[in-house]
Amino acid sequence: MKVIVIGAGVLGVSVARQLALAGEDVLLLDQRGAGTGTSGTTFAWTNSYRRLDPDYHRLGLAGMEEHARLARQLPGAAAYFPSGALQWADAANEQWLADNVARLRSLGYPTHRVTSGEATRIAGDLRIPATITSLAHFPGEGYVLPDLFVRNLLADAERHGAAYVIGEVVEIEETPDRVSVTLADGTVRRGDRVVLAAGRWTRQLAARAGIDVPMVTDSRRGSPTVGLLGYVGLPGLDLRCVIHSPGLNVRPAGGGRAVVQALDLNAEVDPADPPSAGGDIASTLARRFSALLPEPVPAPDIDLRVGLRSLPADGHTIAGYAAGHSRVYCLVSHSGVTLAPILGRLAATEITTDQEQALLGAFRPTRFTGVRRSGAEVDHGATKLGEQ
Repeated sequence: MKVIVIGAGVLGVSVARQLALAGEDVLLLDQRGAGTGTSGTTFAWTNSYRRLDPDYHRLGLAGMEEHARLARQLPGAAAYFPSGALQWADAANEQWLADNVARLRSLGYPTHRVTSGEATRIAGDLRIPATITSLAHFPGEGYVLPDLFVRNLLADAERHGAAYVIGEVVEIEETPDRVSVTLADGTVRRGDRVVLAAGRWTRQLAARAGIDVPMVTDSRRGSPTVGLLGYVGLPGLDLRCVIHSPGLNVRPAGGGRAVVQALDLNAEVDPADPPSAGGDIASTLARRFSALLPEPVPAPDIDLRVGLRSLPADGHTIAGYAAGHSRVYCLVSHSGVTLAPILGRLAATEITTDQEQALLGAFRPTRFTGVRRSGAEVDHGATKLGEQ
């Protein structure tokens, strides 16, 4: 079977690798380069923390488990780290944290309260501010180095025979027995199936094939698709896990570097006029990060990246054929890093065997059929501790 995968982000590369492992003839296309879209601007925290829908929670758990299995199989330097995560709450967030710990414990999700001393040993080189009144540890969570993860997946896909080509897709056309993809240079590629995993570009590409994939596509200031990350380098920094604090989220980035995220600042970010390294937003991030360090240091330089999230209208993953007779398999998720390994394996299984996988049953694109756009959309705003 010839399968064309559109999009070499974390989802597209994951499914391309699984299809190649299954012996299929795989062509992976990307308009800019592997991992250069949303996958390159993600906090990359692996979790099933805020998946309130039971089906989505189960999928998140499966994604976390699949990461552990994949890490034992995938060649290359380690890109997945089951480090655990800590949440620190102040008086304003203490009840929020307590409620979530209780909810997750009732579901069997590993979590427990910890003391400041225990949290310090888990976190490494960070100081817990005096304003923090409650702390919880989530030992099953972790993080990914997304650039390295995508490179490792792509290299293994190519080792197993997948072809990788840079090219912008401008048209998808289905016939009863084939599907064709036209590139901007006029090249036409034909196959038996197409996997549409183009992240935030999925909706517009699907529309060219007459397929409606409801997504939030607004990228103006204040849109929930807009996210800001800061990259900080501090030689010798010993940061050991993911940290969520009231003012700043932090994760290790390897080599004495950290990624920082302040959810309340996202509403101030305009992708058309990105914040500067010396501006107010960068200064705020640097100040908040410095406040968590064990020793006073000058405000560090922060490299800012503005990301645009791949966001289905109802917030939940989309996985499946556009319709019962379609040859186009749609794959979109706001939780691409957590879910990439499991979505890649399950989607490849459905494509190669025509056997539906139970974990994906609730996430078909056909769930939007007959539903007005206003009825599908939910509030995706994340501005404070634990909401992301």
